[in-house]
Amino acid sequence: MKVAIYSRGLDAEHTHALVLLLEELKKHNITVLLYRPLLGMIPIPSALLEHIIPFQVPSDLNNEVECIISLGGDGTMLDTVVLAKDSNIPILGINFGRLGFLASISPEELIVAVDALINGTYVIDKRSLIHVDANVPLFGDAPFALNEFSIHKRDTSPMIKIHTYLNGEFLNTYWADGLIVSTPTGSTGYNMSCNGPILFPESSSFVITPVAPHNLNVRSIVVADSDIISFEIEGRAEQFICSLDARREIVDRNIQLAVKKESFMASLVRLNENSFLSTLRTKLTWGLDKRN
Repeated sequence: MKVAIYSRGLDAEHTHALVLLLEELKKHNITVLLYRPLLGMIPIPSALLEHIIPFQVPSDLNNEVECIISLGGDGTMLDTVVLAKDSNIPILGINFGRLGFLASISPEELIVAVDALINGTYVIDKRSLIHVDANVPLFGDAPFALNEFSIHKRDTSPMIKIHTYLNGEFLNTYWADGLIVSTPTGSTGYNMSCNGPILFPESSSFVITPVAPHNLNVRSIVVADSDIISFEIEGRAEQFICSLDARREIVDRNIQLAVKKESFMASLVRLNENSFLSTLRTKLTWGLDKRN
């Protein structure tokens, strides 16, 4: 069995957890592919190094890798989804961050998580992705995201006008700071912060939510994820921002943009006792009422 381990970087307090994870994997004779930059950041005992193969790019992850373990917060999970691309390798998130909505397994559950991997006692959640097309190259070889695609004005520039079309038919012109097109997974992120609705992960939908709209009669709208959503941008500034999750590009306002559902999905590992509803309640205190 082979597993890969990815992290943006670990604080000193989390170094011990990585070593513990490597020791636990070694006990089960699991070959580890470790993200190469981590080898230079963290002192790893020499007895463990002989069981480690460094990797750095998606092509280093072949079909023998049965899981990618993400060490960090939700941002690290988003990076890991890009790393996994269309390989269909399941991703298990250990939360070393703050909220841990996607990376929902705590460091205290490391051994439990390894046992679940060994014994197959886990659930794989399939999550849809959003794909962006443009008339100029954007986002390299990873024009997809787990959470959302967004259009946003630059810095202190005036609001922009976003003419939005659904399968070629005019939907609305948004006078706003920006516009979010969110997947069900991303509905609890930036979309929720802008008063968009929360969708269940298995919903076959996108949410279109304006950012600070200058209208009293504009709200979020839920559309089918089989739709193609395209945009034309107007504004006084010559450029604006396009983003896919935490990645961003500065683009000219005459760019042609469209988003659709990606042809493949992300596979997220969930321990059996966790669920979307329990995560909503524990992480976002959804429905919390002291009278209950």
